Amino acid sequence: MPAGEGTALPHPIMNSIFSGTRLRDMIRSIRACKTAAEERGVVRKECADIRASINENDPHDRHRNLAKLMFIHMLGYPTHFGQMECLKLIASPGFPEKRIGYLGLMLLLDERQEVLMLVTNSLKQDLNHTNQYVVGLALCALGNICSAEMARDLAPEVERLIQFRDPNIRKKAALCSTRIVRKVPDLAENFINAASSLLKEKHHGVLITGVQLCYELCTINDEALEYFRKKCTEGLIKTLRDITNSAYQPEYDVAGITDPFLHIRLLKLLRVLGHGDADASDLMTDILAQVATKTESNKNAGNAVLYECVETIMAIEDTSSLRVLAINILGRFLSNRDNNIRYVALNMLMKAIAFDDQAVQRHRVTILECVKDPDASIRKRALELVSLLVNENNVKQLTKELIDYLEISDEDFKEDLSAKICSIVEKFSPEKIWYIDQMLKVLSEAGKFVKDDVWHALIVVISNASELHGYTVRALYKAVLTYSEQETLVRVAIWCIGEYGDLLVNNVGMLGIEDPITVTESDAVDVVEDAITRHNSDMTTKAMALVALLKLSSRFPSISERIKDIIVKQKGSLLLEMQQRAIEFNSIVDRHKNIRPSLVERMPVLDEATFNVRRAGSLPASVSTMAKPSVSIPNGVAAAPLVDLLDLGSDDIMAAPSSSGADFLQDLLGVDLGSSSAQSGATPGPKAGADLLMDILSIGTPSPAQNNTSSVDLLSTPGINKNPSNALDTLSSPALPHIATTASAGGMFDLLDGLTPSPSKEATNGPAYPPIVAYESSTLKIEFTFSKSSGNPQETNVQATFINLSPNTFTDFIFQAAVPKFLQLHLDPASSNTLPASGNITQNLRVTNSQHGKKSLVMRMRIGYKVNGKDVLEEGQINNFPRGL
Repeated sequence: MPAGEGTALPHPIMNSIFSGTRLRDMIRSIRACKTAAEERGVVRKECADIRASINENDPHDRHRNLAKLMFIHMLGYPTHFGQMECLKLIASPGFPEKRIGYLGLMLLLDERQEVLMLVTNSLKQDLNHTNQYVVGLALCALGNICSAEMARDLAPEVERLIQFRDPNIRKKAALCSTRIVRKVPDLAENFINAASSLLKEKHHGVLITGVQLCYELCTINDEALEYFRKKCTEGLIKTLRDITNSAYQPEYDVAGITDPFLHIRLLKLLRVLGHGDADASDLMTDILAQVATKTESNKNAGNAVLYECVETIMAIEDTSSLRVLAINILGRFLSNRDNNIRYVALNMLMKAIAFDDQAVQRHRVTILECVKDPDASIRKRALELVSLLVNENNVKQLTKELIDYLEISDEDFKEDLSAKICSIVEKFSPEKIWYIDQMLKVLSEAGKFVKDDVWHALIVVISNASELHGYTVRALYKAVLTYSEQETLVRVAIWCIGEYGDLLVNNVGMLGIEDPITVTESDAVDVVEDAITRHNSDMTTKAMALVALLKLSSRFPSISERIKDIIVKQKGSLLLEMQQRAIEFNSIVDRHKNIRPSLVERMPVLDEATFNVRRAGSLPASVSTMAKPSVSIPNGVAAAPLVDLLDLGSDDIMAAPSSSGADFLQDLLGVDLGSSSAQSGATPGPKAGADLLMDILSIGTPSPAQNNTSSVDLLSTPGINKNPSNALDTLSSPALPHIATTASAGGMFDLLDGLTPSPSKEATNGPAYPPIVAYESSTLKIEFTFSKSSGNPQETNVQATFINLSPNTFTDFIFQAAVPKFLQLHLDPASSNTLPASGNITQNLRVTNSQHGKKSLVMRMRIGYKVNGKDVLEEGQINNFPRGL
């Protein structure tokens, strides 16, 4: 409020408001209340008195009532019954009544209140009032509660007031205009010329509001952005230079910085003007360098200006030298004692990595120190930044620093830190031995915070590193003796001891970097027994320990009786799972010694690639929500996850072709049907897959192939597969969508109908349907031709022709489609997965419409391919299928 507003136009009513006792008495009574109930009683009584006064319509008490209502409103009590009193005071001719009326309007109402429509006419009259203070009141109110309707009605008056003679009115009109263009962006062009005139103001108050108005116009209107770029960029740079180089001005000085608020507003506007425009960016390079070097950073005002300068440098089209200067400023911020400054610096450095990774790398030591900061938010942000800095060259050094800090970090930070270390090690590991060493360190220091998928992945890596089996089991044995309280470390250790206990005892596979140790068979069994008997071991650990003991009973025959005694003790366990395992394992040890060696032999090497893909959620065995497959799969192979593929919702079906039913089933279940069949003496091929699937779904009679085919869940029950169908439970999940696959020569797999004969591919002479252009872009065209199958009007054969419209060859071409639930889709392999330049390939589809005659066909599709090594993805929806399909 301008100087003098508080004392202008003395009035006896205002004196009675602020010198009277009734308002003060109410405040004093409320403050004297000792309980909330007592306060509510006082407020209730006062509200009743105010209602009675309003009903009497006494104009002399109206201002006093509204003042009391505003205080009650600030306490959080409802005051809607006094809203009309605001409008009556605003309509009063006197300035004091208007002032308290407008204050009540801004406090008691907002733009969503319908009663606000009644005040528009009063606002319009006051905006044209001869008293500039009344005009100022109207502008303040309009700037605070303006709705879209009010903005359209009053915009001409506000635009006129931007040129008003008094700077305070111009300032308020500019701020009110900002509110108007936010509410009604269509009015932005009306304020462009008026806003540009404000940029020439010498009065800092008017200038800062003008800059803010220009910023809003640039962000919501492209024409305004181009206008200010061409007409105002040089003037803004000159203004910023004058402020930066100006002498001391006490009325604007804040901690040695001349008007830092105007500094920041100018920098924000320059950032918008320079973004995406090289010419404008070149003009402001010198002044940004000057602000970055001349601004003092020992006060908060200077740091605010520097931060905004860095933001501007990073946003404009700039040279790398200026960005290096900006990143160095952020590096200095990291050494600041203020937590807020360090936090915003870390945030900005995360964005700066995309522009200049090497410049950020220079501050790696300082960033690592921030990981050890007492403030939790700074620790987490610094940890995220460190993970972005990791590459193949520095992974060992950064991992060592993080693991060293893991030993002394707070318990509440260990989970985040260990998860990030594991992620870094998995992503950038240069060799398996280093990966195993680092994971063992993490498990030793923070094993109880490590998630299951991490130690699962470690077991998979260990099983694939055959030359490191001896080294790993010895390292785990030594670690578990020291860190036996770390649950996940114990699990990995007993799994390895169960698998490679003989290597541990015999010191097989010694590496030059390790010292020989003496471990007896009893020592190895002691570790496993301790895992079972420890009171804080969970059931998973105990179950894994029992499996390890069963395996050791074959590997260590000399102490098999001791192992048997340990197993027998678990028959009395309170856990049913442990009882069952103990009984079964004891039976194996006692009665089936002839088959025990083959039953508990070492697990086969786990497929690391398959595990990683399934872990990422890309395999159908675990229904995924990833938008794209994470591996490159040629056309004709089941390529996409079971997802709601192309935004069709829960009623959609996704189809991906496969080369044969057996290959599809193998991919779906994550088991090698061919090798399983070979082991059982059966002929590999679709029949084995069909028998297995029929057995899973209880269709027909079980096949002998099923008895020899297992999908071992190594990670939950290492080495023993108690129920081979457990790994396949996803097939019976009600959420599993229908999957259309290519039929092999022998038959087609349908998860709902079992094994059914493949229908004939020969179309009959049914009604002729015109071909359609299903999809067309600048590089690709897809045409569909249609024919009907014999004797089944619901079934439609579609031949898709993919035409390359570009001069480039498309490789790894794959077509995927999704249809609603009332449709079933089957895809044959494409004629080729390479689409030559200006050439074409074909692919056959078969669609079954269960709502034939009621609903038309609809399909969404996704086409992926590579052009010159770059992945390209195109999507589209087909709605122009001929009627009658």
